[in-house]
Amino acid sequence: MRKLKPVSVRALLPASVALALGAVGLTACGAAQIDRHGHVFIDVDLQQVKPGMSKDQVKTVLGSPDTTSTIGGDAYYYISSTQKTIAFLKPYEIERQVVAVYFDKGETVQQVADYGLKDGVVVNYYKSETPARGKDLGLVEQFLGNLSNRKMFKDQRPGAGGIPGPGL
Repeated sequence: MRKLKPVSVRALLPASVALALGAVGLTACGAAQIDRHGHVFIDVDLQQVKPGMSKDQVKTVLGSPDTTSTIGGDAYYYISSTQKTIAFLKPYEIERQVVAVYFDKGETVQQVADYGLKDGVVVNYYKSETPARGKDLGLVEQFLGNLSNRKMFKDQRPGAGGIPGPGL
């Protein structure tokens, strides 16, 4: 039977350091990045907005709205979104808060509504280009098409001795 030699701690040190660094590197790749966009909400501020307040009072408490609406009455919208990104993957939204402050005809607060991610509807925008009429031409077709459009021949009327056409 073969006898094993004892291994010194110094011989194992480089391998264990490399293993530890590799483990740290892998956990760094798997760590999620959290990004917050939009309005920063403070619960105390939201509780201060009450029916009967004017638009200026709402702006003093919450700041300028992210967007406004005049359809179906006047409203201020304050929007916040939190996204999570893992490594190189596409970020996805994990939290959304939309505070809508609705005003009546007298421009005073009628209602305050708080909407979340569950209340929203995902809308996919079509981000492609508008197709042009006709067919897509290749490079050679474009080049030859441009040559014929430059009227390189003397007379291109049908039957005039230029390019043969239907009038012959």
